[in-house]
Amino acid sequence: MEERRLPGPVEAILLETAVAADVDYDLVQRHRRGDPRAFEDLYHRFSAMIFNLALRLCGSPEDAADVTQEVFLRVYRHLDGFRARSSVKTWIYQIGLNQCRSRYARRPPPARPLAEDGAEGVAPLRDPAPGPEALAQASETAARVRAALAGMDESFREAVVLRDLEGLEYAEIAAVLGVRLGTVRSRIARGRERLRQALEGA
Repeated sequence: MEERRLPGPVEAILLETAVAADVDYDLVQRHRRGDPRAFEDLYHRFSAMIFNLALRLCGSPEDAADVTQEVFLRVYRHLDGFRARSSVKTWIYQIGLNQCRSRYARRPPPARPLAEDGAEGVAPLRDPAPGPEALAQASETAARVRAALAGMDESFREAVVLRDLEGLEYAEIAAVLGVRLGTVRSRIARGRERLRQALEGA
């Protein structure tokens, strides 16, 4: 019987993911052996990821910076105890999400653009030198998206952000949120629909 192989792009993605996981776990092992560069390398691999997540869920660069600092302080304290029940990436995302939830509960984010340059969640401007009117329109759209996300239920907002802005796969989101794959799909679908309704009604 002929062996069935995965499509080339899928196989390449799986291989790339496996290699990245090996690199991450190697950094954990190096840290345990006392390598002072290991945590620094881990920070450089994931700090931008956590900052972007916090910016999108908490709403301000100041909060995002604070959350990022808190997350990696926790990572440093607990790295020796990492048991590899999930990938390092998933584990750090879980810590980041918990910190965002704590911060968001204390102070709901204001309606503001997803990014100062309007790049996050908004289609890039095609004109290499857009005029003031185009820039204002892009900024307004980004602010509307941010406000719509802020008004959504936490479970839907997190799922949409992790999938559509952070680019995680469904299985990764399920691991980060600690829910079933079907629940992830449902939350993303319902979250996208609520986001669409909010934008159309704005």
